Amino acid sequence: MPHAICVTTAEATDRSSAVKMVENAKANLSEVKNILVDAGYTGENFATQIKAIIGATVEVIKRSELHTFVVLPKRWVVERSFAWLEKCRRLWKNCERKLNTSLQMIVLSFISLLLRRF
Repeated sequence: MPHAICVTTAEATDRSSAVKMVENAKANLSEVKNILVDAGYTGENFATQIKAIIGATVEVIKRSELHTFVVLPKRWVVERSFAWLEKCRRLWKNCERKLNTSLQMIVLSFISLLLRRF
């Protein structure tokens, strides 16, 4: 299960949504020391905001400069979770009218994943 989930409208940027998510889930993230992000989150402003909120460092996992496929270390964990979620038919299309309903469907999907594993 993820420590925090944030569902936003399409006009919200990933950076601002991530900061909002960390602010909302500050109690759950108190033990987090390092946050791994992709190149879309580069920049001092994002890193300083995260450091100010929960005191964690931000580590950017960059792609290889070569144009060959390389499995990025640690990033595959997040991509694997997305692949597991894509198996849930309810999440294939955006058919929910409210953001909270979409959030609950994601949580239910992760719960069903956990129940299938045990």
